[in-house]
Amino acid sequence: MKERIIDFVASLGLPPEVATLLLSALPITELRASIPFAHGVLGLSLPIAFFWAFLGSLLPGIAILLAGERLIAFGNRKSRRFKKVIGRKLEKTQKAFSKKYEKYGEPGLAVFVGIPLPLTGVWTGSLAALIFGIPFRRAFPLIAVGNAFAGIIVALATAGILSFADGHL
Repeated sequence: MKERIIDFVASLGLPPEVATLLLSALPITELRASIPFAHGVLGLSLPIAFFWAFLGSLLPGIAILLAGERLIAFGNRKSRRFKKVIGRKLEKTQKAFSKKYEKYGEPGLAVFVGIPLPLTGVWTGSLAALIFGIPFRRAFPLIAVGNAFAGIIVALATAGILSFADGHL
């Protein structure tokens, strides 16, 4: 699926910076795929690729943090099915991660977002902040720091400075 998304964005003929921004704003690719794509395929330098990917990946996080509660409340008012399915999913997720949240607290959010693995990016971190009621003014800086850390790791791996293929850093 990630490859199809990358191919689609590449086919749009957008300027490299805009393509990088767009690709990094998507939940499946975020900056983990957009930095190598921007550098390797679009020919952007790593600092420029990092900048546009970092910026693009933060945009959905801002939207989730600022509007997520209102969107969930709206969905709950408009649809019983939405309320049942989403409510159950949110409760299940909160229960599954509550011990980790209690253990690591809010700084754990930065670590979680900063690990460049699938399902640990800005989208998921923003949803976690929403679920645990972390206010925007505290959640956003933590998510931004984690995102920067993940971006640095990805950029270093893209440059060949870090390698994970042999199991060593």
